Amino acid sequence: MFRVTGLVFTGVPGSLVVTWTTFNKTESKVEYGFEGARVFEMSAKGDATVFVDSGEEKRKMFIHRVTLTGLKPAATYVYHCGSDEGWSDIFSFTALNSSSSFSPRFAIYGDLGNENPQSLARLQKETQLGMYDVVLHIGDFAYDMHEDNARIGDEFMRQIQSIAAYVPYMTCPGNHEATYNFSNYRNRFSMPGQTESLWYSWNLGSTHIISFSTEVYFYIEYGMDLIFKQYNWLKEDLEEANKPENRAIRPWIITMGHRPMYCSDDDQDDCTKFDSWVRVGRKDIKPPAPGLEDLFYHYGVDVELWAHEHTYERLWPVYGDKVYNGSKEQPYVNPKAPVHIITGSAGCRERTDRFNPNPKEWSAFRSTDYGYSRMQVVNATHIYLEQVSDDQYGKVIDNIWVVKEKHGLSAWL
Repeated sequence: MFRVTGLVFTGVPGSLVVTWTTFNKTESKVEYGFEGARVFEMSAKGDATVFVDSGEEKRKMFIHRVTLTGLKPAATYVYHCGSDEGWSDIFSFTALNSSSSFSPRFAIYGDLGNENPQSLARLQKETQLGMYDVVLHIGDFAYDMHEDNARIGDEFMRQIQSIAAYVPYMTCPGNHEATYNFSNYRNRFSMPGQTESLWYSWNLGSTHIISFSTEVYFYIEYGMDLIFKQYNWLKEDLEEANKPENRAIRPWIITMGHRPMYCSDDDQDDCTKFDSWVRVGRKDIKPPAPGLEDLFYHYGVDVELWAHEHTYERLWPVYGDKVYNGSKEQPYVNPKAPVHIITGSAGCRERTDRFNPNPKEWSAFRSTDYGYSRMQVVNATHIYLEQVSDDQYGKVIDNIWVVKEKHGLSAWL
């Protein structure tokens, strides 16, 4: 019995990881070939790890991972995975272009559940039409993966297969993954790096993308040291990305984390507070934990993607609770602070959230429609972002161009 969880970009050009689940021990094999050529003329082997869910039944599953290497950029491949004891359906993918002049297209959302997954059908269709190169799922899956002895997690993986089997499905953890110390998330997903998918970075086109866990600030029972470990890793990663030779090739730095630093929802979440933990850190613990706003500002992070609030909100360029627009006429042309986008309205059993009727001045546009975001990193100076309303049958309800002739800390000055 298969649960194909799909593709993950390894961060290494020309390679992808195929992951899937079985309930008995089998070989881990992928057979693949170029579209239009002889089917399955290549094969690769990997291995499986055992995941035992912590629910009452202690259900056991085998998570298979096979790395495909030497893929030709922009070539389309067909593949299936499994073993001689049983194969998956046939899927296809287009290998990511490794050039820094590549203009990747992303679908971006968080908070997608099994029940009321309103945007799912549109996302499935658009992925299969070839509209996206990568999907970024910014935390909160299934609602919740551990429930019913992790059967809800199995069902979710089946549900996203029609997206994740065709394009890399890149993730970060959200609060709904926290049960049993995030074990369903850490075992089911296989992001780059050696941190069980909690924080990692990768490059695509002219972009350096950093995924991290906001949850380390909230679930300190799983280890307060994780706040500091992640912070130090982020600092090192940002330092490396800011070396002149690296920033010249990949000028854009984009982050993705589940709980926003800012939001104008009416729900008393962390982001509704002036001194949100993600933004300014936690002074109530010892030693005090640093927040992330100053770090991201200092290293010139350009765009920050968030979810958690079941709404869409675009902010004016903001730092320290103040607006720093590029100019009155063109706020996103050479902005003087990072641009924040909150996109957590893909659809789940908790429905959408309500907004505070009196938002702060950094709130530029907001919508309670179900939907998701699209982003294209067009080149070294231009990023296009838009919001799709599923309630309005796929209508684009918001869009901006972020234009930057200069990147890094000096861009703010």
